Amino acid sequence: MKNRKKIGILTGGGDCPGLNAVIRAVTKTAINEYGFEVIGFKDGYEGLVENRFQKLSFMAASGIMSQGGTILGTSNKANPFSYPVKKNGKILHKDLSDIALKNYKKNRLDALICTGGDGTLSIAYKLYKKGINVIGIPKTIDNDVNFTDTTSGFDSAVVIATDAIDKLQTTAQSHHRVMIVEVMGRYAGWLGLCSGIAGGADIILIPEIPFEIKKICRRVLDRSRGSGKKFSIIVVSEGAKPKDGEMVVKKIVTDSPDPIRLGGIGNCVAAQIEKITGLEVRVTVLGHIQRGGSPTAYDRILATKFGCEAVRFVAEKNFGKMVALNGWKITPVEIEKAIKSLKKVSPDSHLVRYARSVGTSFGD
Repeated sequence: MKNRKKIGILTGGGDCPGLNAVIRAVTKTAINEYGFEVIGFKDGYEGLVENRFQKLSFMAASGIMSQGGTILGTSNKANPFSYPVKKNGKILHKDLSDIALKNYKKNRLDALICTGGDGTLSIAYKLYKKGINVIGIPKTIDNDVNFTDTTSGFDSAVVIATDAIDKLQTTAQSHHRVMIVEVMGRYAGWLGLCSGIAGGADIILIPEIPFEIKKICRRVLDRSRGSGKKFSIIVVSEGAKPKDGEMVVKKIVTDSPDPIRLGGIGNCVAAQIEKITGLEVRVTVLGHIQRGGSPTAYDRILATKFGCEAVRFVAEKNFGKMVALNGWKITPVEIEKAIKSLKKVSPDSHLVRYARSVGTSFGD
């Protein structure tokens, strides 16, 4: 077929449920509705720089929607503008974006669909400015991408965290313990807030509402000494911090575009509660289990909508845009606009108000 359009797709950043559903939707829509050829770059931007890819056929995209992870692989360290290169036993970072552009042209691509969070989308925008026809699809369990109601993967992570909270309720009740569940989310409290509400947490700690340890202790003591339930469930976002305090940094990954890895706040809060109240506290850090497993029905539908609309944007040459959920509709948003700041929880948002209405404390 003459002048048959050809598009590429990659998945960048941390994995999450729903990525394969996006790949499926992009591939099948491109082939079935527009007659495009589709290739998938391996391991995110790493595949673009190293020109590693696979052809995606209609059959190759079949049967993958329910699978977690990504059949293309991903990387959160492969930034073409600061690419890690080993030389004389040391890791140097070089700007290999020209090679990325060269491979884009070498493969005769008409567009590149980049699926990821703020880091992946920020790189996508720089590639767009360099001359690559980019479309972005927001994907992150943190739900912190601006100008979209939600992101692909978020609902699945909330369900996983909620299920863990539900299971910890029984052991907390049996032993009259304080159970702390530390969830991901980075600098935004969406995952902690939503899973905490859904799991019926007594206390929810998120980055946007700094807490006071004395108020937390007072709350768990009231429950422990009262005539009602003598246990407490506390959901802590990894980025939560005390008033006049700092977030707890687990480690620094020097070769990553986002080097700071948060974690450990759950154990810090537990130690202080035990010291002040004398109560028995246990901590469960969910970690990467929140990224695994099969996507929820909601995430499968959302990923399908995102993928189909991304291909339509390509057909309409609506480049430099990100697909975004606004109400029930998918709308285009300038990637440049979406990456300017993270979407965070407003302390006076309706979700926070509803949580407070049912007696949930935020430690403030």
